[in-house]
Amino acid sequence: MSIENIVAIIVAQPDHAAAVAQALEEAVHAVRKESGCEQYDLHRDRVNPNRFIMIERWRDEEAVRAHGTGEALRKLGAALGSRATLDVIRLDAVV
Repeated sequence: MSIENIVAIIVAQPDHAAAVAQALEEAVHAVRKESGCEQYDLHRDRVNPNRFIMIERWRDEEAVRAHGTGEALRKLGAALGSRATLDVIRLDAVV
């Protein structure tokens, strides 16, 4: 069992930034209640306000898998649709 660290980068189409921000904010509240979620923090890029960064920490791989198939992520995916791109980066600690 090892901690899983993830960074998700979401870039909204400029004309959909407000809707994307709202969908992400709603997801944060739901995901934080998921089993194994230790951190799920949303940030907005100061230079590019269409870019959002989600910093995630999960108890283990099982929690990540459950999150990936959970209701909150399904709802978020539907809300984002073609309004934004998503890049998920899984991290390994170096030091």
